[in-house]
Amino acid sequence: MADPVRDTQAMISGMSPTARPGEWAFVTDPDADVLSQAIATMREAEGLSAIVPASLAPDALPMGQITLEVTSALDGVGLTAAVSMALADAGIACNMVAGHHHDHAFVPIADVDRAVAILRARARSA
Repeated sequence: MADPVRDTQAMISGMSPTARPGEWAFVTDPDADVLSQAIATMREAEGLSAIVPASLAPDALPMGQITLEVTSALDGVGLTAAVSMALADAGIACNMVAGHHHDHAFVPIADVDRAVAILRARARSA
């Protein structure tokens, strides 16, 4: 695994956004069967939030996952802001989730291809 990148411009220019297959939904307090298929969870005051296959939450907004392939440092500054601002400027909703090695942007499924193109352009301009 590559060393984590902390430099803001290096994180942005090296983000290499990649759309992942599948459609995902954010849910709260899923039952055990749904929870077993979650790709991420977060305990909040309101309950356990989970990201699950959209087919398990038909009333939820289907989201696509874009992985930023740069190995960003947990204490790196600016990558999330650059991604969220680039997408906000284009009118695309974005929910960021940080993993230990990579950051992930969840956007409405209809906006995935456009979001990847915007993020790739943002990386080239860094």
